[in-house]
Amino acid sequence: MSAPQFLDPLACTACPRLAEHLAAIRRRDPDWHALPVPAFGPLDAELLVVGLGPGERGANRTGRPFTGDVAGELLYPALHRFGFATAGEALGADGWANPALELRNARITNAVRCLPPANKPVTAEIRQCNGHLRAELATMPRLKVIVALGTVAHQAVLWAHGLKPAAYKFGHDVRHDLPEGRLLVDSYHCSGYNWRTGRLTRDSFEAVFAGVRAILG
Repeated sequence: MSAPQFLDPLACTACPRLAEHLAAIRRRDPDWHALPVPAFGPLDAELLVVGLGPGERGANRTGRPFTGDVAGELLYPALHRFGFATAGEALGADGWANPALELRNARITNAVRCLPPANKPVTAEIRQCNGHLRAELATMPRLKVIVALGTVAHQAVLWAHGLKPAAYKFGHDVRHDLPEGRLLVDSYHCSGYNWRTGRLTRDSFEAVFAGVRAILG
């Protein structure tokens, strides 16, 4: 998989609707990040977690994936429990990104790196941002397992590998073989909605990462 020549994701304004939305947020809250959110974690990691996109008061505010919203309250404790993070608390005492938190052999990114209005990117935006994901995958030489949080992330990972989603049915803790010996592991998204409705529990979510830990050793 060759790496496309892509601009720095932080400088990307390729989706006018998203760029205008972020500009309006920066005017409203000048201390917020309100830009494309970069990935977090080392490029030589064996595990990549792919989410949908930044939450408005989470990554869009703090500048770090899954930091400041309910989803991070499930994700980081799971990563910490299985040795992929140095701490389970995404936020520091000041309410911003915890500086003591580091990822070990893991990296977190999103299918769409800009906050979309109503948290709903359109297909063209997911397609446009897929080039950033494709470039990221091409620069991770040791990558073995990709965890896709939700159907949008699942679809984006398959697109980035040049595969058709129809041939890979999404399901919680379902595994799919990818090119270059990689493995895609699906999970329901750790959103507040899925947690509140009981579609996803802490145990069922952490079971995904228990399986990943068993694969990677």
